[in-house]
Amino acid sequence: MKALSLSAINTSNPCLPQTHFLKVPIFHPFFRFKPFSNSSHGAKRAHTLPLTISCKLKNSQEMKNKGKSVSQKIVLSEASPPPLTEDDKNNGDSKDVPESSKKKGGLSGVANMLRRKTLQILSNLPLAIGEMFAVASLMALGTFIDQGEAPDFYFQKYPEDHPVFGFFTWRWVLTLGFDHMFTSPIFLGVLALLGASLMACTYTTQLPLIKVSRRWSFLHSAEAIRKQEFSESLPRASIQDVGTILMGAGYEVFLKGPSLYAFQGLAGRLAPVGVHIALLLIMAGGTLSATGSFRGSVTVPQGLNFVVGDVLAPFGFLSSPTDAFNTEIHVNKFSMDYYESGEVSQFHTDLSLRNMDGKEVMRKTISVNDPLRYGGITIYQTDWSISALQILKDNEGPYNLAMAPLQINGDKKLFGTFLPVGDINSPDVKGISMLARDLQSIVLYDKEGKFAGVRRPNSKLPINIDGSEIVIVDAIGSSGLELKVPP
Repeated sequence: MKALSLSAINTSNPCLPQTHFLKVPIFHPFFRFKPFSNSSHGAKRAHTLPLTISCKLKNSQEMKNKGKSVSQKIVLSEASPPPLTEDDKNNGDSKDVPESSKKKGGLSGVANMLRRKTLQILSNLPLAIGEMFAVASLMALGTFIDQGEAPDFYFQKYPEDHPVFGFFTWRWVLTLGFDHMFTSPIFLGVLALLGASLMACTYTTQLPLIKVSRRWSFLHSAEAIRKQEFSESLPRASIQDVGTILMGAGYEVFLKGPSLYAFQGLAGRLAPVGVHIALLLIMAGGTLSATGSFRGSVTVPQGLNFVVGDVLAPFGFLSSPTDAFNTEIHVNKFSMDYYESGEVSQFHTDLSLRNMDGKEVMRKTISVNDPLRYGGITIYQTDWSISALQILKDNEGPYNLAMAPLQINGDKKLFGTFLPVGDINSPDVKGISMLARDLQSIVLYDKEGKFAGVRRPNSKLPINIDGSEIVIVDAIGSSGLELKVPP
């Protein structure tokens, strides 16, 4: 922060402001004499000479002290002052301090000392840096460990007979709550400690700096100005002209009589406070979302429905259900878009929302990055699959064959189904295999596993395999939905 202070001084000695004293007659009515008197033992009795002197001071702070007079009573005595008694040493005056006030003052002092000590510890910079590293480490660990899985998953992935790094087993994960890291007491506790450190630093360091920066420091002495790190004398300059130039350069200018004060860079003092407030808001919002939200995911075949409350699960102790949890969601249609290369580019789901009476209250087709929002519930399109294949066999049907996901190398999806041919009770049953990567085409194989052909759904083009005529009527897709209810 930059600050400038200028002063125009017209005295003969610029280093010494003028001071005016009002003359007082020596024989003032308050000037009183007391005669001497002897005691019965012949000892002289001390006499006092009281007088009052009043004066009015005028200096460079005349505006501040205008109308105020300084009065002081001076007492002259030939005798030494009386000795200080033991009661005066203990109490400081003739009045006794109540015991309740002593106790109250003592408790208040201890509380103030503890408050200052706590603020001093929390505002320690190394402690805050350590807290930030702890939060970052826990977040990294939360991305490394799969979140929200069943206990059996951790039993298999982190067994005790083969611990990770020689010590990390499922006991660490489940005992410390690392299976739900961002709502675990350890993570929330470290986050709360970091928030307390940020608030303590703002209160003890940043806010006082702002208060100091906003103080106007008018220097009325030329000598005080010359003692600054940078100073210059401008014999023919005007305070008003200098103020105008400084305002044009972005300074905040204040004038007081012949003096000028200008500062620049106060926003730089406010920046750390803004950063601290932003961090606190982010942490508070993240904590509230982690401890007071509902989440759930579901894969629904086209034509079926589900109830919101059956899918959502609470995440945190502040989670509270709403009336919208009774809403029924029906999947009217699921469709997909493709690139020219045949890869899936986008998928859509036509959803209808119905209340408890079965009346449709909302309908929307959602897609990736285009969710549906209703009653505080947000429904995202996140995944897809193929649930069933609808076929005709020898002009009979249609039959719905369930499609199952097959595990292959890579991230490309593959689904398959099987149509038995011959005796289905035979231990060595054979049949027609059907595979699909998406909803565009179906690849068929005979009972020996040889390629038989490719058919598109709804093409109505039959294919003969092992003496059976097969027609692919439709491929029924399933919509993968994720539901979130933030607080």
